[in-house]
Amino acid sequence: MAQNSSASTADGLRSQPFPDDAAIDLAVGGIDDILGQIAADLYNVASMLAGEGEESVRLVEQAVATADVTAHATLSEARKGSQRALAKAALEAIARCEPESLAAPAANSGPVSCIPDDDLEAAGVSAEQFERMIAGPDRDRVRAWLAELPTAVRAVFALRAVAGFNAAETAALLAAYGGPAARNWSIEAVRDTFRQGLCALASQLLHASTAR
Repeated sequence: MAQNSSASTADGLRSQPFPDDAAIDLAVGGIDDILGQIAADLYNVASMLAGEGEESVRLVEQAVATADVTAHATLSEARKGSQRALAKAALEAIARCEPESLAAPAANSGPVSCIPDDDLEAAGVSAEQFERMIAGPDRDRVRAWLAELPTAVRAVFALRAVAGFNAAETAALLAAYGGPAARNWSIEAVRDTFRQGLCALASQLLHASTAR
């Protein structure tokens, strides 16, 4: 009986169609497309955190390798996992170079924001519009504006507005990977800091529209 069972199993395996070269190429090509799309998204975040150039490319490569995006079931899961890996690598790099730059703000130490809500649209721009801003003709102007923000404000803004992390996720990432000075980040501190970034963005947009 065991021999018959083994023979049946072997016959069943032999009867299964093996993928041809075209099918394999299609599957690999699909993975490459996903990786390319994710890498472009990651570079947007990395360049806002670490600036344009080789360092951001290195962070993207590290994030893709660390997150193992091909193991995720969907594009959304792959993007989320790789964004988290990138945030970790970028925050650790910033903390090494500027140990105090990601320090959590003291309670009630920040200026009152002109933005009442910690939401991108509160600054008068949708997520889709902002994506076009950072990838289109206004790219250089937006990058220059971001570069002028304090490091902690820029980090919070990039993690929330571009990477898509909520306040709790952002606080956890900063506390875990931003170095000893960042251990006290709270959800409320992230919200207040994000509102500062949104206020700066609203002012920048108003200045740009007035100059035209």
